[in-house]
This record gives sequence, structure tokens and C-alpha cells, in this order.
Amino acid sequence: MAEEKTYPMTEEGRKQLEVELENLKTVTRPQIIERIKIARGFGDLSENSEYESAKDEQSNIESRISLVENMLHNAEIIDSNAVAADEVSLGKAVTFKELPDEEPETYTIVGAAEADPMTGKISNDSPIAHSLIGHKVGDEVEIAIPAGSMKVTILSVENA
Repeated sequence: MAEEKTYPMTEEGRKQLEVELENLKTVTRPQIIERIKIARGFGDLSENSEYESAKDEQSNIESRISLVENMLHNAEIIDSNAVAADEVSLGKAVTFKELPDEEPETYTIVGAAEADPMTGKISNDSPIAHSLIGHKVGDEVEIAIPAGSMKVTILSVENA
């Protein structure tokens, strides 16, 4: 049997998934079931777009519940204190600037399950994070990007 995939995440990320799962099970799922009940009352199910839409949404919700349960079951909580204070790793915020003189950027490196680039949380699987992990403050790092590559210098690393 193949080994289960693990999902690296911070403790905060695990808690967010638990809240999402609880909401899906206690709020969203019952709402969908009620929509299906109401749509059944509209008559012929073969031409009932309300019913089809609700059933599709139910399928999506059940898939998400299954995925979140699996992620929580196989969560690997990252302890950012286990690596050197100035070393880039999961669960740490890293500030760097593109050379020669771009503005500094700060990102928190998290597991894919909690990545949200709009709030500055990037996945450990992303090209930027992948290139930075293991490096320390002051290191110059070459990062492969779609347009070629960019060279950055790491300015600071902090626990997120």
C-alpha cells in the first residue's frame, strides 16, 4: 500500500482547517440538503435546474469535507523553532529584496493547505519558497521564475 501523503502546516493552519470542517458539516451541508428538498418540490427532476445545481454543490461540499478530513488526519505540524532562528523554513516569515535595488518583500512560508498569496502566505512548494528554504539571513539566492530567474538577498527571517 502506498504511503499516505502528509500535509505540512502550522498549528494556526490546522486550527483554520478544523473551523472550516466544522462549518462545512454543521452549516453548509444542512443548507444544501434543504435546497435539495425544496428543489424536489418543483416537480420533474429531469428538467429541474435548481435540483441539478444543488446536487452539484452537494457533491463539491462532500469532496471538500473529505479532502479537509484527509488533510487533518495526515497533518504534519511544523515547529519553526526546530531550525536556526535565521534560517528560512516552513512557519517562518522571510523578508528579501530582489537585486540590485528593488523594494523588500515579506512572505510567510506555509504548507500548501494554508497558502494564501493575497495575505502573504506562500506554499513551501512554490518556486520562491522552494529556493529560499534552508538559506539564512544575508544569503544571495537565485530563484527560477517563469521569465527566467531573479537574484535576491535575504534580509530577515522571523517566526510567523
